[in-house]
Amino acid sequence: MLNYFFRPRGVAIIGASRDPHKLGFGVVRNLVEYGFRGNICPVNPVANEILGNKCYASVAEIPDPVDLAIIVVPAKFVAAALEECGKKKIKRTIVVSGGFGETGAEGRTREGELARIARKYEMRIIGPNCIGTIDTHTPLNTTFVIGMPKIGDIAFVSQSGAMVAAVIDWARGAGVGFSRIVSLGNQVDVNVTEMLQSVADDPQTKVITAYIEGLTEGREFMEAAEEIARNKPVVVLKAGYGKGGAKAVASHTGALAGSAEAYDAAFEHSGVLRAHTTEELFDWARALAWQPLPKGNKVAVLTNAGGPAILAVDFIEKWGLQLAKLTEDTKKYLRPRLPAAASVNNPVDLLAGSGPATYAVALDTLISVPEVDAVIVIQAPQDWFLPESLAEVIGEVAAIHHKPVLATIMGLASVDKALSILHQKRVPTFAFPERAASALIAMYERRQWLDTPEESPVEFRNIDEDAARNAVAESDFSRLLIAYGIKLPPSQLVTKADEAGKIAKEIGYPVVLKLVSEDITHKSDVGGVVLNLMDEKSVRQQFNSTIRNIRAEYPKAKINGMIVQKMITFGQEVIVGVRRDPQFGPVVLVGSGGVEVELQRDVSMGIAPLTKSQAERMLENTQAGKRLKGWRNIPPADKKAVIEVMLRMSQLACDFPEISELEINPLFVLRKNKGAFAVDVRGTVIIK
Repeated sequence: MLNYFFRPRGVAIIGASRDPHKLGFGVVRNLVEYGFRGNICPVNPVANEILGNKCYASVAEIPDPVDLAIIVVPAKFVAAALEECGKKKIKRTIVVSGGFGETGAEGRTREGELARIARKYEMRIIGPNCIGTIDTHTPLNTTFVIGMPKIGDIAFVSQSGAMVAAVIDWARGAGVGFSRIVSLGNQVDVNVTEMLQSVADDPQTKVITAYIEGLTEGREFMEAAEEIARNKPVVVLKAGYGKGGAKAVASHTGALAGSAEAYDAAFEHSGVLRAHTTEELFDWARALAWQPLPKGNKVAVLTNAGGPAILAVDFIEKWGLQLAKLTEDTKKYLRPRLPAAASVNNPVDLLAGSGPATYAVALDTLISVPEVDAVIVIQAPQDWFLPESLAEVIGEVAAIHHKPVLATIMGLASVDKALSILHQKRVPTFAFPERAASALIAMYERRQWLDTPEESPVEFRNIDEDAARNAVAESDFSRLLIAYGIKLPPSQLVTKADEAGKIAKEIGYPVVLKLVSEDITHKSDVGGVVLNLMDEKSVRQQFNSTIRNIRAEYPKAKINGMIVQKMITFGQEVIVGVRRDPQFGPVVLVGSGGVEVELQRDVSMGIAPLTKSQAERMLENTQAGKRLKGWRNIPPADKKAVIEVMLRMSQLACDFPEISELEINPLFVLRKNKGAFAVDVRGTVIIK
């Protein structure tokens, strides 16, 4: 559907210029200089030709076929140019011009007019305020930026034009090839999700990278990205990780599950690898495009220097990979073939003085043995052989095996030829060992995601739907949990001290008193939670004194009474919450609970609805999950009960979109097979 943005039969340049300093000249120059084979049709009413291409006074005069128009005129003239394209039946346009939504209200009005015209003529628009598109295989370069990357198999989709310009220049200097590059600009029509799908259909593209600042279609992005990631790696650099998503929240869950955490959860769910830096974005892309994925997490490090190897090992072990344990047979084979002082333990250290032949023997051995899943080759600078001779060896050995080999040829002044050779042989190389380890970790994460069986979300049938609807209507979150099969300790809301004493006696001691007030979120911080009450007299006294003190301290707070609740005297405290994210909808959070939950920030988050495996992984990723297995003097707790609560909360959040936040803190988890109780629950309903 969007293929004409990359492979048009003819291109019109509206706003083409003879002035080499103007963008309209740059677009024509790039189409000519980089070998576009279709019709190049500059539109300029006062020029006869530009760079040997006949100019036309208007769009109507352009000869067919023209499938793509590039508009480079001042913002106030863009709508008229778009109308001309519509009448000419040009269905694809790139609006390079700025002065639209990025400038304020007037610009947004102009943007709306572009969208209206596009709908009228069933036209697709990239931009406005963008740089354009590149397809190195066509070849096509609709940008005005000087230069074009080599032919390659990495695609780059960006919401920032400046990032595109920088990547084009970097790619030329680094010798890294690209298949397609797209600047999306303000996305008045074609958005990042659609473009990722289009790029994924390109047979020349093996890895898709993207720079994203924000999404308005979070769920659609997730669905598209997951489908794409099943076939091709997707690596995203997300900018703008701020705390905006945590504003005006009414629970711990809202504070902990901000927009940054939601994006991370969405990427993980969809198999998208999230890079933290631009360097990682393209380091990982090269590794994923050029080398096979590791089948396991056992890594061998081959080096001529101990220091760089230690740096690689530290990074490997920090992020979940392991140093392969070489067998005695492997060590026995290596010893007579390496220098006498060399280490045959992993890392295999050839020491200074070893040449390419020694590297070849050691690398071929390590990559061949079953106990090794991947190899990182490190060479620190030396002066007894040329780095390019080692690059030849690494490339030749890597080519005959089906395990990943990543290289670190350290240095800059003397390694240009070596890097070029390794790029040609499709072995990713990095200036420092940590970067090689980082790329290998990304490759292993992708392997794990691909190997995870596809699974449907859990759906419980034993839900009291009528009771749940009534509870939501009344914002009675305790009743709502009960309707969804989540256990609470026996409890009751009371408004008088005598009533509190009577209920406490019926429930059985010890009991807890908890303030009920929608105006006070953290009740324990203001003395609104009284623990371990053992008799009726204490219950009545504490009820009166607590209400009196709270009213004195917070005279404007609405107080609904207090809950008398059976006190659970043992168990581990966990938080389970749900929140509605503006981009991705309902999300689920789990982690260490209690009064210091925001201080600990031990949480993991996932996008609802959850599968059982997702819930298990989320819990496993927290310290709370590790403690539930048993820790020192803490006995194992009922981990299965926590997972069930997570899954029930996930379903609840999907069933009731009007719930903006709902949190159980703490969920008291009893010993193994003894269950879990929602001791405290709070939430917020969006009133429509």
